[in-house]
Amino acid sequence: MASRGANVVLSRANRMKTKLQSALSASSLEIEDVSHQHAGHAAVKGSAGETHFNVKIVSPKFEGQSLVKRHRMVYDALAEELQSGLHAISIVAKTPQETGA
Repeated sequence: MASRGANVVLSRANRMKTKLQSALSASSLEIEDVSHQHAGHAAVKGSAGETHFNVKIVSPKFEGQSLVKRHRMVYDALAEELQSGLHAISIVAKTPQETGA
């Protein structure tokens, strides 16, 4: 089967990964879709899923930033996703030094 190139639809998790990697130069990035744990929530009903995620990100850009600022940086990078159905994100944001990397 031939590749469809631009017609390929990426999952929200893949789009999030691309956006976070690009905006924050992550040295480590884990994204876990936990939407199934929230199946009864109003924001999930009638959606195709992919609404709740756990994000663990390590970035040198977090150096010297407060926890609130780090989270804001993640939210800013994902603004388009938040406007198009992403409902909730649990964020762990650390610098490489904080992880011992």
